[in-house]
Amino acid sequence: MLALGLAINTLGIGLFCWAIFALAVYALPFFVALSVGMTTFRSGAGLIGAVLIATAGGALTLVLGQVAVAITRSLALRIAIATAFAIPAAVAGYHVVFALSQIGLPSLVWREVFACLGAVCIGVTSWTRLIVPAESRPFEPGRVVESPS
Repeated sequence: MLALGLAINTLGIGLFCWAIFALAVYALPFFVALSVGMTTFRSGAGLIGAVLIATAGGALTLVLGQVAVAITRSLALRIAIATAFAIPAAVAGYHVVFALSQIGLPSLVWREVFACLGAVCIGVTSWTRLIVPAESRPFEPGRVVESPS
């Protein structure tokens, strides 16, 4: 029973780490949506209006960032856009790793060290996912029909 618990805990931690790295690209749209939603709610739009406007703001941020990276030919502009997405991901990664490191590390110094390393790893992962263009496969027709000459 103990072995099963250890295996399930290891699987859960691995799944959680995968989710952190997979969702790191969406940190900036989430922060934008949260900020827009809080501002909208405080201005008196109500809960439903704030949720709708926050969702639209986050989705617009994500779409504009992806479109800007896709159509931009300038490497410097791509790096700037990817950096704008990577900085909030690194901040979120820092806080997640710092919170998780409190489970097993009693020393505050080592918690900070691991949190900084986690921030760098998650920020670089987010930056790499945006800056490295996906390779397109050449068109490969199923069959080539040749007409006899």
